[in-house]
Amino acid sequence: MNAITTLGSSVGTRGACAALNVYRSRYYRFQRPKLARRRAPPPLKLNDAERQHIHELLVSPSFVDQAPATVVANLLDDGQYLCSERTLYRILHEHHQVRERRRGHRRVHYAKPELVARAPNQCWSWDIAKLKGPRTWQYFYLYVIIDLYSRYVVGWMVAERESAVLAKRLITQTCAKQGIVEDQLTLHADRGSSMKSKLVAQLLADLGVIKSHSRPHTSDDNPFSEAHFKTFKYRPEFPQRFPHLEAAETHSQSFFNWYNCDHKHAGIAMLTPHAVHHGLAESILTERQQALDRAFTAHPERFKHTAPTVTLLPAAVWINPPTQSAHTIRRGAQLTIKLDNELQTHVSYFH
Repeated sequence: MNAITTLGSSVGTRGACAALNVYRSRYYRFQRPKLARRRAPPPLKLNDAERQHIHELLVSPSFVDQAPATVVANLLDDGQYLCSERTLYRILHEHHQVRERRRGHRRVHYAKPELVARAPNQCWSWDIAKLKGPRTWQYFYLYVIIDLYSRYVVGWMVAERESAVLAKRLITQTCAKQGIVEDQLTLHADRGSSMKSKLVAQLLADLGVIKSHSRPHTSDDNPFSEAHFKTFKYRPEFPQRFPHLEAAETHSQSFFNWYNCDHKHAGIAMLTPHAVHHGLAESILTERQQALDRAFTAHPERFKHTAPTVTLLPAAVWINPPTQSAHTIRRGAQLTIKLDNELQTHVSYFH
């Protein structure tokens, strides 16, 4: 608008508005000072003295703990009517005396766990699964601790109940067996009663182990234990029910021996968890690469003259790898809109 004023001194307001593609009515409206419009108070509004009297009544000992609806009813019982219930709320609101007094549920924000393991015994995941017993509603409980990087089952136990005392015993023995030192390990679990118990929390604090928990109702936050239990229960020899505790222990012992020492895991370059956990992966991958090199030398045409390579171990194993922050995404979107607007401005200018 200032440009129109400057240009209008030489070519006139009409010419300046036409050159800058601005309506003259808009320019004149901009030139007029804006007048503040003051609305007259409603004729039925209480005056200041009446509102002050009502407020003093509301904060008096007789009515200070009563709701406005109760105040109106009590005054009517005494033969008085001062104002409506809504007016009482307005007066209280003017003095900042209106708030929610009920103790409602406050939503707790649970941070998404972001855990990484770049070697064995850096991060473990543990969970408890139910195994059907001989009768309906009778279960045995399988405790399993698995290493994130190697997928090696470092500790397990079958019990007749779920207990924080048993969980503490299993974690203590497993840490001692693996030689865990202070500030070396992160132990991740869901939000079960045993996982969140004070007994386990105090144990982890004494051992110098960092504890981590999944968000409520989010099974994706503990994917390694969930996938392991699926492998356990989908094996062909897995029975419908276990007749007694000893049978569950015998079956579990057989499964974990197979899983750790014989099972080729797709997540760790088709190696066994035992090989990765005990540092045998490099030599095995070297032998596999040598076998591929010999096959390529003998028949390069079968590989389209491209030397094959073995699948390597992942450099890091994550639970919820970090993604681009919402702030960065928002800034990127704003930058895109800004560039689009600039592009449209240039296009309009050249046209």
